[in-house]
Amino acid sequence: MRHGVLGEFEELVLLIIAMQGGESYGLAVRNEIAKQLKRKATIGAVHATIARLEKKGMVKTYMGDPTNARGGRRKRLINITKAGHNALAQSRDLKLSLWSQIPSLKPDSGSFNYE
Repeated sequence: MRHGVLGEFEELVLLIIAMQGGESYGLAVRNEIAKQLKRKATIGAVHATIARLEKKGMVKTYMGDPTNARGGRRKRLINITKAGHNALAQSRDLKLSLWSQIPSLKPDSGSFNYE
């Protein structure tokens, strides 16, 4: 198991969990993927990814309190761990470093300069 390495979908799920700030759960992650990325993800794929992230130590899950809105059922809530934050920071830093080394990228323009 590659504990410190994130796949693309793992990184997206972890970013959304971090963005949701502690009240995250599988369906909310899936809905945010659709909203932010205009991309469909099955709830099974989201849950499998969360399980992988938990195995890597990047998130912790726990059962929330039962709610009337859910017919007395509880949600599995997700929190990002310090290891998860560190993995996101490393991924961001690596990508920024690579982007800064592209010679044809105009400074501050966000577009490529093709000559």
